[in-house]
Amino acid sequence: MAGGTPRSATEPLWWDTAAAPSSTGPTRPRGALPQLADVVVVGGGYTGLWTAYYLLRARPALDVLVLEAEHVGFGASGRNGGWVSSLWPVSADTIARRTGRTAALAQLAALRDTVDEVGRVDTEEGLGSGFVKGGALLVARTPAQERRARAEAAHATSWGQDTVWLDAARSRERLELAGTHGATFTPHCARVHPRRLVDGLAAAVRRLDGRVVEGARVTRASDGVVVLENGHRVSARTTVLATEGWTGSLPGLARRVVPVYSLMVATEPLSEEQWGRVGLAAREVFADHGHVVIYGQRTDDGRLAFGGRGAPYHWGSAVRPEFDHEERVFAALRATLRALLPQLGDIRFTHAWGGPLGIARDWHPSVSWDPVSRTGRAGGYVGDGVAASNLAGRTLADLALGRSSPLTELPWVGHRSPRWEPEPLRWLGLNAGLQVARLADREELVTGAPARLGPVLARLTAQ
Repeated sequence: MAGGTPRSATEPLWWDTAAAPSSTGPTRPRGALPQLADVVVVGGGYTGLWTAYYLLRARPALDVLVLEAEHVGFGASGRNGGWVSSLWPVSADTIARRTGRTAALAQLAALRDTVDEVGRVDTEEGLGSGFVKGGALLVARTPAQERRARAEAAHATSWGQDTVWLDAARSRERLELAGTHGATFTPHCARVHPRRLVDGLAAAVRRLDGRVVEGARVTRASDGVVVLENGHRVSARTTVLATEGWTGSLPGLARRVVPVYSLMVATEPLSEEQWGRVGLAAREVFADHGHVVIYGQRTDDGRLAFGGRGAPYHWGSAVRPEFDHEERVFAALRATLRALLPQLGDIRFTHAWGGPLGIARDWHPSVSWDPVSRTGRAGGYVGDGVAASNLAGRTLADLALGRSSPLTELPWVGHRSPRWEPEPLRWLGLNAGLQVARLADREELVTGAPARLGPVLARLTAQ
């Protein structure tokens, strides 16, 4: 190991520092499997557990069964960057073009409120997630990024959002990042320990007499019947599919959502003197205005957890354990963080991990409900799911209970994204978009001007 940097991936930092064991999941279902349940939730991540939680809060007598193929938090819920964020992958303008300005404003308000709702439940239920609402700082590191950032802040104002532009000096008061031109800042974001949040949520569901069964791999869920890999069948009056990056593994859903990998690294704990030279005193999370997504947070045990996209999309929407390990991407993330924070010198890294997130063809998260089959779905969060999954859980609970509410009227409810193209078009398009984003960032770093490839990238990710 050179410079204290591991050459192989590890389990996620969040698994090593959670109270629950960080096993890769039991080989057999852990817990009794019934033949009938009022509600069967497929997927033991945030979406499924939040749905179960709010159903049981509303109707304590409901028989709610959550089935998880591995262990709770095995997917994106236990691997993500820990941003409980009101940020959204679809612009307000895009929402308004489809459903009107009033609906778009309602969606934005619901997202802001959701950040506080997660904090409320964390406190009330003692989830132990380390929730701290310090806001999100998105730094502009080139003149081109500054132009985009200023435009974004002005546009947010036109939508009544609290995103503001901070000049370089004010930005550095929060985070001493190399090459800072300024930053946008929104207060509507919190930091959490992702695995502790999902473990605490599973415990809360169990306290409410919900059943959470791990090691229960579902192979089919349709017509009110959920079938497990071992052949066991559970009849369900209501079914909720909460499978995000694994959605394509279920029959008939291969092109609904594609799995795209995001990878992370984490440093050793920093000293208070080191943190004094870095910042993030309010536990702000941070990113930049580049085309390739990066994101970071100051963890509750004093590390820097830093991640980004950059891993390739794999043919046929494949999801495999070996795809969590892309040493080239890990090396790039370490190099980027060292370049952003040169005052830390050759900081030692202790963890490197990855996992898939779900993306719909138009980058639009959605909640759906079929009243005939009584099947609900939610996902396609494009990496913004820590908060959105809570909003989805509350919404799915209302839909399943037949309650009309402001949540069930939000514009993402009933939204139908187009299906992804078949292979090889899907593989070519997604990986071409990644390459264009990288080239655009390099061009802007060299020239300082907006990338000529920007319009190409916009077309590749057209919403």
